[in-house]
Amino acid sequence: MVKFTRRGLTALAVAAAFSLVALAGATLPATAATTAEAHAVKQVGVATAAKPTIVLVHGAFADSSGWSLVSTALQAKGYPVIAFSNPLRGPLSDGEYLRQFLSTISGPLVLVGHSYGGAVITNAATGNPNVKSLVYIAAYALAEGESVQAANALGGGHTEVTDHLILRPFPGATAGDGDAYIDPAFFPQLFAQDLPKLVAQNMAGSQRPGALASLVTPSGPAAWESIPSWYMVASNDRIIPPEAERAMAARANAKTVEVKSSHVPMISQPLKVISLILDASK
Repeated sequence: MVKFTRRGLTALAVAAAFSLVALAGATLPATAATTAEAHAVKQVGVATAAKPTIVLVHGAFADSSGWSLVSTALQAKGYPVIAFSNPLRGPLSDGEYLRQFLSTISGPLVLVGHSYGGAVITNAATGNPNVKSLVYIAAYALAEGESVQAANALGGGHTEVTDHLILRPFPGATAGDGDAYIDPAFFPQLFAQDLPKLVAQNMAGSQRPGALASLVTPSGPAAWESIPSWYMVASNDRIIPPEAERAMAARANAKTVEVKSSHVPMISQPLKVISLILDASK
């Protein structure tokens, strides 16, 4: 059993704070030269291009807090950032929910989806000229008519997660449907095996479920067919088979990077995720 003293908890909090500062500093170095340049531009009234708003979309079994490290660093760089709360009901309805949300934001947009969140941005971005790029972080870049379940079979891979789901009812669920949770006993080893176990256990206890029907609902027209895309493959992913991730990235003609990560590279390798998003935001 792990016991925390007040001093120990304080030390953890201080360490977390310093980690965020270090992350922002390591990623976002400021120099006297760049400050002087910015001042000079302001003085002469030269117009500068507005930074795009970066919208981060979480997937099933997670929530917006998973983007905390990434969003902190991007905000420090001067980007407007929104961590969208995904309803997790189905790719078409969630896509429409996000589409309407995006209609309230002016200026260029970069959409970033993790896991099932990739299916949502794929549906939400179609027909929106403000969306300049799509970024998939170990995510579903579905084709039209394809479901999450079908996409898992791309490239001959296999996912273990469907063997460890717990279903709970929700109002209005149809027969055979329900809120799907990953069994907390298996969550750390499936979802976040490269994070400290205590962190993964906390994520297991706070996970947001997705409707089981969302796994088999066909997706709508794919935004990646017309919008430039970036993709991060997590080679140690146990939720989406890495083979399927590579297949989806290739199909979308996405600029692709691969990292040795679990299903949550935005937490285990945030610097690489930030770098990919910045590349897509140029």
